[in-house]
Amino acid sequence: MRFLNVAAVLIAMMSMLAGGCSTSPRASFYTLSPMAPSASSSSESAPVAVQPPPLRVMIDAITVPELVERPQFVLRTGATQVTIDEFARWADPLRSQISRVLAANLSQLLPGALVSGYAQAPDSPDAYRVRIDVQSFESAPGEMATIAVLWSVRPPKGAAVTGRTIAHEPVSAAGYDALVDAHSRALAKLSGDIADAIRLAARQ
Repeated sequence: MRFLNVAAVLIAMMSMLAGGCSTSPRASFYTLSPMAPSASSSSESAPVAVQPPPLRVMIDAITVPELVERPQFVLRTGATQVTIDEFARWADPLRSQISRVLAANLSQLLPGALVSGYAQAPDSPDAYRVRIDVQSFESAPGEMATIAVLWSVRPPKGAAVTGRTIAHEPVSAAGYDALVDAHSRALAKLSGDIADAIRLAARQ
């Protein structure tokens, strides 16, 4: 009888554990997106005239704040408070996603240019080298996506062009899809500033 009681308790505990596992939420994974092709065609800035050999652009380095250098979403919930959502995650490292999106955007904004992303760029002495320092990457669900970025463009010859881009993009809905889309739009603005700097350097 005593053995049967112990066995019954063990079975009950296993059932509870199995039930708990079955109701655990599953993580969702998100990726940033480059600007749509139509966005580049409507750009007010004139594209740089690319002659053989083609313009080469290398994204040399990207740094992001340690706070957001993690798979989980870091959400701004107040002036001095953030939360980490374990079940909303970036599909690959944020730094890699920013590099991929910037490379795709610059390829659209600079027609004919050969753009290489961070950690993929072969060494090229005639390339325009881009360095990115993301100082802030703020996510407020249902409200605003904000980035603050210091950047520089170093041409093959001459002085570097430096700048700072601050982009505030409203979030159109409560879900994380809208938040990620707002960050993608913010990166499109950053890409436009960098493309303008490359055009300026190319004319010097």
